[in-house]
Amino acid sequence: MPLWPVYTGTKEPHDGIEKLPDPPPWRAFDGGPALDTPADDADTAATSPDRTHRAATYRATPQTVQLVNAALYLRRPLLVTGPPGTGKSSLAYAVARELTLGPVLRWNITSRSTLHDGLYQYDPLSRLYAARQTAAAQPPGTPAPESGIADHLRLGPLGTALLPYARPRALLIDEIDKSDLDLPNDLLNVLEEGQYEIPELVRSCDDHHPQAMVMVDGTHERVPVERGRVRCRAFPFVVLTSNGEREFPPAFLRRCVTLRLLQPDDSHLADIVRAHFDGEPDAYAQELTDRFLSRARGGDLATDQLLNAIYLARSSDLPADSLHDLAEHLMPYLGETQRPDAF
Repeated sequence: MPLWPVYTGTKEPHDGIEKLPDPPPWRAFDGGPALDTPADDADTAATSPDRTHRAATYRATPQTVQLVNAALYLRRPLLVTGPPGTGKSSLAYAVARELTLGPVLRWNITSRSTLHDGLYQYDPLSRLYAARQTAAAQPPGTPAPESGIADHLRLGPLGTALLPYARPRALLIDEIDKSDLDLPNDLLNVLEEGQYEIPELVRSCDDHHPQAMVMVDGTHERVPVERGRVRCRAFPFVVLTSNGEREFPPAFLRRCVTLRLLQPDDSHLADIVRAHFDGEPDAYAQELTDRFLSRARGGDLATDQLLNAIYLARSSDLPADSLHDLAEHLMPYLGETQRPDAF
């Protein structure tokens, strides 16, 4: 029987992804040959101590758990919106850690990002340079071997996520609202079809050399690409984050499961503090938490502002007045350039 939920929001990694039911017929993919999902050496959620910690301490709300599972079952991207500091990007690492999906593939979006950047990068100049170096090393009159295109091509985060892995990869497309206006629409076809072409490889392949070994994002591993075409097998768990700075086209929104994260309430915030500091907060940490919640009613604050203030309070021997003044400076409203009013 199918397991609901596959993602539970707990701290312990498990193989529940193996119990994920078959996709809807309109979201089934058949790419191949199947590839094994890579695993991190120490933690399958992240490749840095910061991301490992965030993944292990993330606390999901019941609504978050439900909508993550909806995205997993439907094989749809999860569009996560909300104010800064609500854990939008950390969610991808937490899900990857619990479901052992391997290292998270991360694509940080800027105003100059294009679909091509996410799929692959090809450097024709390095290929030309390599060909000249090889020719110079050959004896006079000896034809130099041709430098293959695959040696100068690397898949990007999106391109890697859509490889035919037997288990889904986790892909974080961070701050999609910073992109050029065309990028969300450009993503539509690739995420809908679960496939793409690499024209440079399509043109260079033939019946004698139909396969190219291509480097993937984040490692020096090479994977086979047949005739320049990539099609996924297990649709990746895709998290797109947005700070709500723009609206997206209806065609884009209807292809996503949408989750809006809110500032945590008092019980959720207390749970986050306990997770980060391994136990109940002391009296001053609780006082800071109460002040944070009170100030949050008047403007946007980020949870890590509170965590920073608690950490410094626990790690220093400053007198109470100095700690109070320091906390005031660490927890201004987001976007505020002036010193905030005392809280």
